[in-house]
Amino acid sequence: MKRADMKQANTDKADMNRESMNQAIHYVSQSHVNQDHINQNGTALGTSIPAQAVTIAVGDTLEKTELLTSLAKACDFPSHFSHNWDSAWDCLTDSEVIHLRLDLTDVKRINTEDFNVFKSIIEDAFREFGKPQLWIIVPSEDEAYKLES
Repeated sequence: MKRADMKQANTDKADMNRESMNQAIHYVSQSHVNQDHINQNGTALGTSIPAQAVTIAVGDTLEKTELLTSLAKACDFPSHFSHNWDSAWDCLTDSEVIHLRLDLTDVKRINTEDFNVFKSIIEDAFREFGKPQLWIIVPSEDEAYKLES
């Protein structure tokens, strides 16, 4: 590889990593997770899920109660957590958790209004405090097709 090409490749990789770090929410296809986040060039993808990411365990239905309960458990919220969105934001921003992982591949039903509020809490906290970042694992196109059929 020529020196100029190598320099450009390093710049592109740094830009990709910087972009990844400046974003609160990342969507990752299940197929990328299963391939250990390696792209065609044999290098790690910028959206790889950090090893220290805390998993928010959810069942087959994603709604407010499930999200709040699972988030509280995953982040070890204090006993004064009130199970509402405002309290979730307060506890999340006080938490030491920097990276979160939410796997939607087995979720059958999502309350989109609740999910959008949850994502806005993550984005607001990230914008104000630089944490947390959330990696959302979504079904690969093949899996999504199977679910629709």
